[in-house]
Amino acid sequence: MSLRNLCVLGILCGGALSAHAHHGVAGVGAAALEGPGAPVESGSSAVLPEGKTLLYAKLDHAKFKTYDSAAVESDYSQFWMVGLGHGFTPWFSAYVFAPYNIKKDEPGGFKSKGWADISVMGQVGFKYDDGLKLVTANESLDDMEDWHFTVFGGGTLPTGKANHRLSGGSIDPGMSLGFGKPSYSLGLTATKQLSRDLTFNMEASIIRFQEYQYDDGNKVKFGAENRLNGSLAWRLHTNPDNRFRVDGVLEAQYLALGRDIENGVGAEATGGKVIYLLPGLRFYKGSTSFAVGIKKPVWTHLNESSQQQGAEGKEEYRLIISGSVLF
Repeated sequence: MSLRNLCVLGILCGGALSAHAHHGVAGVGAAALEGPGAPVESGSSAVLPEGKTLLYAKLDHAKFKTYDSAAVESDYSQFWMVGLGHGFTPWFSAYVFAPYNIKKDEPGGFKSKGWADISVMGQVGFKYDDGLKLVTANESLDDMEDWHFTVFGGGTLPTGKANHRLSGGSIDPGMSLGFGKPSYSLGLTATKQLSRDLTFNMEASIIRFQEYQYDDGNKVKFGAENRLNGSLAWRLHTNPDNRFRVDGVLEAQYLALGRDIENGVGAEATGGKVIYLLPGLRFYKGSTSFAVGIKKPVWTHLNESSQQQGAEGKEEYRLIISGSVLF
């Protein structure tokens, strides 16, 4: 299965949240210059300020290892995403994401591209200050040094074309543009500013899928996805006069995938475990943030690994680029 989970990265922040719409928005204006840092890809514990709206865009370009030029093998996938978030209270934010996917096999193979399933997500923010409390408005820099947490959940809507047919007329669920039925996610984040310049961030999340019957009669239920991500963000440079800041970020991401179920039977060459490392940089300019990083698998334990070309854990690299603006 070729990176199906990224269709719902917006729910995870972005995934989670691989997918959160608010990746990198640790604060606005001067607060971002002095407050906690944020990961490149994983979700952080920054909820949107009340009444503020976030516009978000992301590209995840996955280049796969190929082994046989005579065979049809996955070459690359690109996952574009645009999102919109709004802070309804100081402690509750809601988001909607629209992904656009491109999946390309080697020359002579197949290609699919188009809008995938829209996803929606809600997030509740807490802090620990003499007990667990909902996040309040206008937190001071001292308040930002407390432990912060979020709980988030959401799902996808079956707006993408699940029965997308390749040029030969066949249906490949791994190349489809939707899941056919809603998927569901749940997760939490924890963030702590360890020092003036160093921030720790953690995210744990799950995604669950439903069985769907395709037009060719086959039934598929994608395997469960479990994630545990940790990161450190180190402030490298700050220019208060220009409201500019640069952070170095190192993320470690653990992904556990269950086997897909095809027509009631566990599918071969699906599922397994992967650890990724993602070094990157995050730039702040006022209420705008931009992040870039290179993500590579450093450890894999895949089921029938030799048959999983084009799946998670078989990348040469993944280029992650994202940008957001708060207004």
